[in-house]
Amino acid sequence: MRMPALVTRSVTIMAVPLLLSAVLGGITATALATVRTEPGVFAASFATSGRLSGVTATSASNAWAVGSTGSGHALIAHWNGKAWSRVPSPAPAGSSLSGVAATSARNAWAVGATRTGKALTVWWNGKVWKRVPSPSPAAGFGLTSVTATSARNAWTVGGNLILHWNGTAWKRVPHPSPAGSSLYGVAAISAQNAWAVGGIAGKIMGKTLILHWNGASWKRVPSPTPALSNNTPLLGAAATSARGAWAVGCFNCAIAGLGDPLIARWNGTSWKRVPTPGHARIVILSGVTATTARNAWAVGSNGGETASKTVIIHWNGTAWKKVPSPSPGAHAVLSGVSAVSARSAWAVGSTNGAHPKTLILHWNGTAWK
Repeated sequence: MRMPALVTRSVTIMAVPLLLSAVLGGITATALATVRTEPGVFAASFATSGRLSGVTATSASNAWAVGSTGSGHALIAHWNGKAWSRVPSPAPAGSSLSGVAATSARNAWAVGATRTGKALTVWWNGKVWKRVPSPSPAAGFGLTSVTATSARNAWTVGGNLILHWNGTAWKRVPHPSPAGSSLYGVAAISAQNAWAVGGIAGKIMGKTLILHWNGASWKRVPSPTPALSNNTPLLGAAATSARGAWAVGCFNCAIAGLGDPLIARWNGTSWKRVPTPGHARIVILSGVTATTARNAWAVGSNGGETASKTVIIHWNGTAWKKVPSPSPGAHAVLSGVSAVSARSAWAVGSTNGAHPKTLILHWNGTAWK
């Protein structure tokens, strides 16, 4: 299952930077124009006001991207194999969507938050998106990521909340996250195997958090936290098998978008930190996807809150390598990524900072466009 990266986000990660808020889906008040492809915009994309936070794809002719607009509306766009177009959303005014997952052309979920911070879940039945009730125990529990393996098995997380879809209803599921923790990403490969990732706030040091679903309960699993690091959230997760999973995020995340990239890998026995490809500080990785043990992508941004550039790196089975990516405008960030195969992947985010426009990039097997 190609999972969208984490994504949403009108939530604040501990004291994580303003840039990270933008990467995770913060929206400014920019009026939404009719969706259109503008001159100079990449062929795979359309440009409209707002930000995209999550993306998922099941085939070359079926992909979804979600986010929110400056005028206070949830944004959903669909790729039909030829063009992206906006699709009506049932989300109430003031809502934002952060994550999306699909298993087929007739089954997809998008999650986010209402204006008051309540959990929001909407479902695609092959014809229209419909809002589906979901538990939301308190304000501030907006959902950030969703994963699905079938019409009867889906997970979504946000804050200290984990919800499961059993084919009939969303139910809250207990988990062993400690006080002060937040979950941002989730990935599943079956009804018996799922991962949820996030971070734990601390007075001096922050720690990574990884939970595992074994088919019966969630268990906390030891996860790598760099020494002497502060504000260390894992923001996205992806899994391909019982022996292969990825988590990405940042450590020493601070004001103005500073941070160090963080990548962890599950080898079937334990989570280990994996070197990043020579990035200097000020890189935040916000999304990850994988199709095989030799093909994974991670995306994010590099450069601070006023002059950020997109960052895309690729796992070839041996090491992560930086791959050139377009960075239009003065402030470009990528928030989510989803791969269909080694020759097709999508990455989404925004450009132009205070007056954001959606950004969609496509990997054609040779280059990102």
